[in-house]
Amino acid sequence: MASTPEPRSPLEVLGPGLVTGAADDDPSGIGTYSQVGAQFGYAMGWTMLFGFPLLASIQAICARIGATTGRGIAQNLRRHYPPALLRVVVLMLLVANVINLGADLGAMGAVLGLIVPGPVLGFTALFGLVCILVEVFVSYSRFARILRWATLSLFAYVGVVFVAHVPWEEALRAVLVPRFTFDRDHAMALVAIFGTTISPYLFFWQAGQEVEEQHRRHIKPLHVSPRRVAGAELKRIRTDTLVGMGFSHLVALFIIIATAATLHANGVREIDSASQAAEALRPIAGDFAFALFATGVIGTGLLAVPVLAGSAAYAVSETFGWVEGLDRKPREAKAFYGVIAAATLGGVALNLIGIDPMKALYWAAVVNGLLAPPLMVVTMLIAHNRKVMGKLAIGPGLAFGGWLSTAVMALVALTFLFS
Repeated sequence: MASTPEPRSPLEVLGPGLVTGAADDDPSGIGTYSQVGAQFGYAMGWTMLFGFPLLASIQAICARIGATTGRGIAQNLRRHYPPALLRVVVLMLLVANVINLGADLGAMGAVLGLIVPGPVLGFTALFGLVCILVEVFVSYSRFARILRWATLSLFAYVGVVFVAHVPWEEALRAVLVPRFTFDRDHAMALVAIFGTTISPYLFFWQAGQEVEEQHRRHIKPLHVSPRRVAGAELKRIRTDTLVGMGFSHLVALFIIIATAATLHANGVREIDSASQAAEALRPIAGDFAFALFATGVIGTGLLAVPVLAGSAAYAVSETFGWVEGLDRKPREAKAFYGVIAAATLGGVALNLIGIDPMKALYWAAVVNGLLAPPLMVVTMLIAHNRKVMGKLAIGPGLAFGGWLSTAVMALVALTFLFS
């Protein structure tokens, strides 16, 4: 492989970090932020400003693990840590991902049912099938471009804010001046917000995508690359991650503000279904706001479902030493693509047993919030380990950010459990 990466334009620098950040605002996240905005108004907006450096730190560490070692998180675990730890971590990831997939696909099907008359379960299954076919049969380079362009669907929520009547002074005060009430409702909302923002599947996806990018660009893992090359790649990872996570948090904040200005301001405090979240906007903010919201749910779902299924496939394949990678042909990585199909179909199946999509969206975020802390501890142990990372083990600054985000997620989970 070539020892130096080709020159890249500013837009080409944005890749795994941008897609990962956009996938963070999946229908699960949209449902959670909508419920928080409807229930609490602008009061929880500060969590987006507070959460940005936490997510950016842990995602930069995950990306750095993948780029430095040329292996994903699960594969590093398999090579350097006890097998029991790996099995527990991957099992936890699969549980969270299948719940998330079911919630996301159910929300997409329900929202499409508002636009086109037809069976919601049929729409849900159709979305699952489309996502499987695209991820399995479209080449990696084209698939990566599709994901990058799909991030534009998030601008739908920026549009909703500008057609709503937002008291900006009140909204900005809530963002800049944190307020929190110590009761069960606020504790559950806090776990849901951080659970849908700092989610386990993002860790595995971004690390895996850095490895895929090295294969696509024909460059070596950074621990065996010249110092100049490694430095340039780490700078790219930092820029990509900061932009991606910043974009993610800005959009999430817009969703909270939009639903606070419309639903909360008009007395709507509970979101009972995916269709209500969109439909409730119509009489308050108009048909255009409804259309933007609905389009955003479907667009971000088409971005997030492949990321969720793909992160599960990376983890399982790395655990068993299977051939993996979206750059592989289906016949070369049958088990890898089989996990993608099985995880997605598992999400579809959850909808067949009658789960309520919006409740599932919210509880998926809570499950992620409870599962994230132990996964983050494992990730930090890998990033600190010089046997794994060599001379590129993380330094004090990034280590501080990673451990702080881990501690915050553990505190949030404990707050919920003991509230």
